Amino acid sequence: MIDTVVYGASELVVGPEESYADGAVVVQDGRVVAVGPTAEITREYPPENAVQHVDADGRAVLPGFVDAHTHGLFAGDRSDEFAAKLRGKTYQELLAEGGGILRTVRAVRSATDARLLGNLLGHLDTMLAHGTTTVEVKSGYGLDTATELRMLELIDAADARHPVDVVPTFMGAHAIPEDRDADEYTAAVVDEQLPAVEKQGIAAFCDVFCEEGVFSVEQSRRILEAGIAHGLTPKIHAEELTHLGGAELGAEVGAASADHLLHATDEDAARLAAADVTPVLLPGTAFSLGADYAAPERFTDAGATVAVASDFNPNCHSPSMGMAFALACVGMGMAPRDALDAVTRGGALALGRDDGTGTLAEGAPGDLVVLDAPSHVHVPYSFGVNRVATVVKDGVVVHDADGLASGEPR
Repeated sequence: MIDTVVYGASELVVGPEESYADGAVVVQDGRVVAVGPTAEITREYPPENAVQHVDADGRAVLPGFVDAHTHGLFAGDRSDEFAAKLRGKTYQELLAEGGGILRTVRAVRSATDARLLGNLLGHLDTMLAHGTTTVEVKSGYGLDTATELRMLELIDAADARHPVDVVPTFMGAHAIPEDRDADEYTAAVVDEQLPAVEKQGIAAFCDVFCEEGVFSVEQSRRILEAGIAHGLTPKIHAEELTHLGGAELGAEVGAASADHLLHATDEDAARLAAADVTPVLLPGTAFSLGADYAAPERFTDAGATVAVASDFNPNCHSPSMGMAFALACVGMGMAPRDALDAVTRGGALALGRDDGTGTLAEGAPGDLVVLDAPSHVHVPYSFGVNRVATVVKDGVVVHDADGLASGEPR
């Protein structure tokens, strides 16, 4: 039996170059099996024969959002640091004073598993309600072997319990612990943490914060190459606060993505495109830091497909991909259709998903959102407002704020 038929969409976006007015999409066994004009699709697949059906009734239908960069597992509150930054404190100054990442590390280490898992599940609920169907979540607030493994276990537990598809990334190289120097801690990540992460078997990626005052290019190279040796695909935080050479390193090691890139150059963009490394731009971070935005055209002109992600974390406290979408348009000057591609298909590429994730092409996962608006443009146009009415994940309606779905809920 057909899982779900969604029909009557004023705009059904399949991918970057395909859409339908008055469109419909059919999902069977969790995958898209048909997409096209409503009259044609519903003739072959009558909605009443599906387990569930959704009358979009003149609303837009889009692929589910793919958030390829978050630090969504954390404890504690850093809202006072937001206020301090508005008074002129820099990110580096807060970190040097034991704030920032190190403050969250202390909170995570002291929190119970129940509290941490509850926090993450709550964030996933919010993400889902805002249209995110796939999200990457990093460790990195442990900075010791036991806590990093505990974070990965909790990320895995959240994935098992929540409809959102959660992709785990190991990021023991997120900061330097207060009781270690950089070389000593780099050795600990390489010699202690990575072997334990491989044995645990949860993480898909290994990320590192390549930045002045954190991990140098050579320390980052050592960590990422060790990660590859332990079966983890590399990712890299690069050129966020300064230009250090992280993007070039990401290209050299064949990273799945290089993220932030506020200070990247045209040469960096060319290297990333040539190495098929996805640039992940995080406009919410620039917004929260009061920094200049990354330049997406630098990367698209070089031939790369750009991703846009939320960077949800205690320093960038917005889990909404709709907000990231709006900032991509208003802050980075992206056209709405290009920004939509960046928060869907681009995000999937940054996570190594080549199965159609981030599109509604035939064979792709049945992950989609129905807006309470007639066009994708309303997401950035209505900045600060959640325009998601209904979310379908793997062909199952998992969120239905406006009661559009009919049939047997599962």
